[in-house]
Amino acid sequence: MNYLFLVLLIIASAIHLYDSWHDNKRRGFTKPFLLLFIILYYFTSTKEPYWVLVGALVTSWLGDVLLIPKGNKWFLAGGISFLFCHILFIGVYLRNIDFAKVNLYVMAPVTVVYYTVVIIIIKNLYPTTPRAMVPPMCFYLFANATMNIFALKQLFSNPTAGAVVAYIGAILFFISDCTLYLVRYYRDPDIVFKRHFTVMLTYILGEFMITQGVLMLGI
Repeated sequence: MNYLFLVLLIIASAIHLYDSWHDNKRRGFTKPFLLLFIILYYFTSTKEPYWVLVGALVTSWLGDVLLIPKGNKWFLAGGISFLFCHILFIGVYLRNIDFAKVNLYVMAPVTVVYYTVVIIIIKNLYPTTPRAMVPPMCFYLFANATMNIFALKQLFSNPTAGAVVAYIGAILFFISDCTLYLVRYYRDPDIVFKRHFTVMLTYILGEFMITQGVLMLGI
């Protein structure tokens, strides 16, 4: 049964990405199905679902739905839902982290790199971002970066294929969110639609790989 939902996810993703590449407004109809199929894939792939992960996926789904309407209020509401998603993902990783095994000499510069990327993006978007949206943008991007850092700590604690897959998924999610803010507030209409394609491609792969990684870890 899990393969059925995987096939449905691939089909829905292909349609959605095609519409994203061509800047087709129809992509709003397929968007709610993406996380739904990942959730169903997860439930049919495990006998004991980890409800913290389910919560992360459900808040991601809700964020997708809230981002469909236009306007900064909807964008903010979707961002809040995704913020809870990142907090819950951190909760998923914490269950599998042995902090004694985390190499601080690697984690420190990696943390600096993540936060520096966030600062650079905020600095470049600040002139064209509505002032009311700047604090939420800062808080959200730092939260995503922190989620990535905990995914890496999980990898240090448990250097297995599952932890690698989950960390790659976290990186893709980070790329997706950074690109989303560029699409939203960076003024370059000639390439926005291609960036939206990138937002969704990295987002779908990121969410799926985190889920698959957790399944492989047996959490």
